[in-house]
Amino acid sequence: MGRKISAIKLQKRNKERVNIYLDGEFAFGLARILAVWLQVGQELSDEKIMALQARDAREAVYSQAIKLLNYRDRSEADMRRSLSQDGISEEVVNDVIERLRHAGLINDERFAQNWIENRNEFRPRSRRALTYELKARGIDQEAFGQALEQIDDDELALQAALKQSKKFQGLPWLEFRQKMYAFLARRGFNYETSAPVVRRVWEEMHADIENMNK
Repeated sequence: MGRKISAIKLQKRNKERVNIYLDGEFAFGLARILAVWLQVGQELSDEKIMALQARDAREAVYSQAIKLLNYRDRSEADMRRSLSQDGISEEVVNDVIERLRHAGLINDERFAQNWIENRNEFRPRSRRALTYELKARGIDQEAFGQALEQIDDDELALQAALKQSKKFQGLPWLEFRQKMYAFLARRGFNYETSAPVVRRVWEEMHADIENMNK
């Protein structure tokens, strides 16, 4: 025999949740969206109560995922790791990930494209370094391969060197070359790419200085 809903009250601290009362007593809290079809006088079986509570648990995890995405964009693997760390079952995590994917809130191709564009603008690095970073975030190469095809290591190495050259201004050639090689190597650029770039930046720096002194 089931129990009857005697009251449905909005929670004071969280307007997105309600308290469900059965037979005059508080029974459990529920996400407001799940309580839409409930009404006072309705009878709930034990099985129905358990199903509602299970759905509520999933809804809570989904809300948690939304909060994480509001903080910053995440790859599917990032989100999976974050949720799993809280002891949430694999079944629930998979369900939430699928909902996020279906809603377009998680998209590894978009994540990879945005990551590459951000790096290119603020911290240029090689195709090899970008590949390593994206793989470390659980992005499958199929998701970022097309975006990487647009990468020009020579151009990115030049951008990175030009930004860094201000810090090395005034150094003699040998020290400038050594420090710039080391900097570009940390950004993932090999010697074949770095050598002509370092020479070009050095020559352009000193050409500018000479023009200023004329």
